[in-house]
Amino acid sequence: MNSTPEPAGPRRAKAPLGEAEKASLARTLTLFRMFIVSVLGSVFVYQLDVGYLWLTAILTAAGLALGIVLLVRWFRLRESRLVLFGTISGLVVTACMLLVTLASAVFFNQVADYQACVGRALTDQAQRACQVQLEKSLPRPVP
Repeated sequence: MNSTPEPAGPRRAKAPLGEAEKASLARTLTLFRMFIVSVLGSVFVYQLDVGYLWLTAILTAAGLALGIVLLVRWFRLRESRLVLFGTISGLVVTACMLLVTLASAVFFNQVADYQACVGRALTDQAQRACQVQLEKSLPRPVP
């Protein structure tokens, strides 16, 4: 007569993790840290100079590969929602960096000239002049 009522809803107590689950979660978190470092590294290295475009491309490719690995691990193991959210956010940044890297590679000379011009510019007017010079050097779309 004295029975304990079951809690309503899908809430269940989690069983303690075994050694295999702990090792798998540790590996996932290590991959996630490497992913974050490669994504942030590609963004920061691109800010340095267009001369480091090769390093930006390597870090972007590494971020893309690690992001895909993390998504596959998450769908297979369902370990951490924070890892899923961080991976998806990082893949969006990686996709943007991929487009920026490709555009910079196509217009390498123009971007290098622009960065050199902005590096010498001391005033806002000089920076605007650099921007106008960049716009004039880029090809115009055909109407």
